[in-house]
Amino acid sequence: MKTASLVYFASFCLLFACQKDNEQLRIARQKDALRNEQVFQKINQAWQFTIPSLSPNTRRFTSSWNDLFLLTNELNKKPKSTLGAFQKKARLLSQKSVVLGNTIPLVFNKPEIKSRIAVLTTKFNQINLYINVTPVQDQKVIAILSEVNIELKALFLQLDELVRKSEIPTEEGESEMKQMLDTTRAIPSK
Repeated sequence: MKTASLVYFASFCLLFACQKDNEQLRIARQKDALRNEQVFQKINQAWQFTIPSLSPNTRRFTSSWNDLFLLTNELNKKPKSTLGAFQKKARLLSQKSVVLGNTIPLVFNKPEIKSRIAVLTTKFNQINLYINVTPVQDQKVIAILSEVNIELKALFLQLDELVRKSEIPTEEGESEMKQMLDTTRAIPSK
């Protein structure tokens, strides 16, 4: 009889403890859901990319660069539903920026363009990192979003600058002078 009452008492205590744990778990989930909703609202307000316009000559050169078009197209599409949608978008932007750096057209395959794309890739990777950690680092994400806009402007200005420089005609004798200044052109020694 004592063991039966002891078993009933132990099971009652276990049941009560489980209900208490479930209540604490439910409260914790509600707090997390509220926090995620607040983070979503903050990121949703800050998620705006400004894509500068290119000059007509530069657009002519970039028209065959599909990956640049795909990246700018993805930047124009804003996630709407949840924080998870922003996490997927951050992952996708990170992947597209890596592909962009690997498919640079020959006209733009210069160190200044490569470095600007590398910086953009780093910024997108940072957004992807900070939006996927728990708890979400919303302030860091918002700060990096504004930095991405600056880097996008710098990239597009650099593209315009390269096209503008390529249209400047060379003067007579300029190519020979560059050849004479080239340090890789060594005079063979006897």
